[in-house]
Amino acid sequence: LYKVTSIPSLVFIDAATGKVVCRNGLLVVKDDPKGLEFPWGPKPFAEVVAGPLLRNNRQTTDSSALEGSYVGVYFSAHWVSACVSVSYLAGNYRKTKTIQAVKIERPCVLCCRSEESFTQYFSEMPWLAVPYTDEARRSRLNRLYGIQGTYPTLILLDTEGHMITRQGRVEILNDPDCRLFPWHPRPVLELSESNAVQLHEGPCLVLFVDAEEEGELEPAKELIQPIAEKIMAKYKAKEEETPLLFFVAGEDDMSDSLRDYTNLPEAAPLLTILDMSARAKYVKDVEEITPAVVEQFVNDFLAEKLKPEPI
Repeated sequence: LYKVTSIPSLVFIDAATGKVVCRNGLLVVKDDPKGLEFPWGPKPFAEVVAGPLLRNNRQTTDSSALEGSYVGVYFSAHWVSACVSVSYLAGNYRKTKTIQAVKIERPCVLCCRSEESFTQYFSEMPWLAVPYTDEARRSRLNRLYGIQGTYPTLILLDTEGHMITRQGRVEILNDPDCRLFPWHPRPVLELSESNAVQLHEGPCLVLFVDAEEEGELEPAKELIQPIAEKIMAKYKAKEEETPLLFFVAGEDDMSDSLRDYTNLPEAAPLLTILDMSARAKYVKDVEEITPAVVEQFVNDFLAEKLKPEPI
């Protein structure tokens, strides 16, 4: 229900409406122990990032320069090896024809152990950064997007400051030429090593099928896509996060590893919902998987009518 991915977690809820006010309670309490910013509801990106931003030539630009642009908020740490490849690709994204036709800026939130390491790390980057000395603003940005040591993370915002995706790292690794930019969430994903991290973001419907060659997953995607689109539209209209991600998985090492980890049978097709944070799975055992079967399975899950099995 609250998409808890780590323990301990602290979630604040509006008692009057039942809606989540803040999912990152531990970060909030740590940064604001006196409750000066209570009730800690979400704030617009423009308000949180407000202030001077630094260029690697030591000149500054006011954050208001970001207005009207697509914005990538990049959280990185110089000691994390995975940040190196992402930083390289992110630094070269401006050379692509797609990005050259779009106004995009990328303020960077760097986690460094000293100002010297910050200066050295940032000198290799072509974008803006929150100054090392502005710890309060860096902390507020971490809180806004729930960054708790999860480096590298690249969050993409639209021209109005609304989040498009927090999986910019995956997108830029899969699409270095930015042909699919601005990477709006796709209703159905083909499970791969690069996007498997999203299985830990919350409950995921995974349809396993007998497909080994490129293109063989398309019928499975077409089967569940209308249902995924309906769910996305429903929750977008309510200004709420989609409670379920949708994947199709073929016959490959990634799918085999997922089956082994979750102790799933080798059957194909196999319709499942996996909730990694709750260590729970739901398996639909039917001879034929149709759109009606998938939709009923999804509706029963969202209505909490299904009995989970342990992973």
